[in-house]
Amino acid sequence: MACDVLVIGAGPAGSVAALVLARAGARVCLVDRAALPRPKLCGDTLNPGALGILRRLGIGDGIERHGLPIDGMRVTGDGVVVDGRYPRGLRGVSMRRDDLDLALVHAAASAGVDVRTQVRAAGPIVEEQPGSVRVAGVACTGPTGVRFDLRAPVTIAADGRRSALALALGLTRHPEKPRRWAIGVHAAGMEGLSAFGEMHIRRGYYVGVAPLPGGLANLCVVRPAAAAEDGFRDPAGTLRRIIDAEPILRERTTHVEFASRPLVLGPLAVDTVPGAAMPPGLLLAGDAAGFIDPMTGDGMRFALRGGELAADAAIRALAHGWNGVHAHLEQARRQEFAAKWRFNRALRALVGSAMGVRGATLAARAMPASIRLLIRHASDCARATA
Repeated sequence: MACDVLVIGAGPAGSVAALVLARAGARVCLVDRAALPRPKLCGDTLNPGALGILRRLGIGDGIERHGLPIDGMRVTGDGVVVDGRYPRGLRGVSMRRDDLDLALVHAAASAGVDVRTQVRAAGPIVEEQPGSVRVAGVACTGPTGVRFDLRAPVTIAADGRRSALALALGLTRHPEKPRRWAIGVHAAGMEGLSAFGEMHIRRGYYVGVAPLPGGLANLCVVRPAAAAEDGFRDPAGTLRRIIDAEPILRERTTHVEFASRPLVLGPLAVDTVPGAAMPPGLLLAGDAAGFIDPMTGDGMRFALRGGELAADAAIRALAHGWNGVHAHLEQARRQEFAAKWRFNRALRALVGSAMGVRGATLAARAMPASIRLLIRHASDCARATA
């Protein structure tokens, strides 16, 4: 079918953008290079703020039924353990990322989105204009290898940190700092899981643990690039060595078996060019629009809300043309996320400093309530009903 908006990437940002646009009356085509469901390295949690977005979209109840409730976060460091329960009865949800992606794609399809999987975006279709270029769609490769073009007045690139469209146009780059890599796996047999997610913060790295349906746990380690090379060669062995070196985790993982192939991802951070440099016809969403290596479990809210903002920008472009669209979207993203970006950058700097980690440990011992306040802020509790 002819479409008004072409969305590349059926992750959370792309599916939410497609859903919002279809409900607004746009003809939307959503494509993804993989067959769904497909494995993705992710923390597998939706914090209260992210879950609030899904509830507002009318699909939160279904997500909650298929996930596990998360009542708060447990943070540890240098022998200190602080449990931070979400306030006012708020909850998050843990759910395997492949299951979440599939649920969001089904919601988009139910709204009338034309969903096409195993379609790879080879690159943007670029048309020359006086003094600039315009993106008119995407050159694609189908599951049988046949090349074809998909054209639309608006294309949303939501195809991840290594976006084929953004990279081809020179719109994204990996910054020199921070350079961090993640190794993650689903594991069976972990003891001591609860309704709390876990963040075990050590100098320079952290280990995240999330309980999952079916008795599984998400285990994820994020480390600087300088320490990541062994993870490329032997991710499973690297994960086990890091966990075995942590007394708080070692006894709980004696009988753990990896239930999936460990995945490695990095460098995590992605920067994008200013909105003024974006070509008409193209919008970025999700990780393709910039990724700041969150360590507070809020990456999913960035993706979901970013998908909504991209959809709003697409509606504006369809109705009034491209004048000011990118600037308006950039301003909306700053207003929505800038404070949280600063918060995450400050936490990364603290974890990377021996004095910072030591100071935070002393503060946690003396004033655990301060850590609980940080957990509430990190989990977007104030935005859970916004």
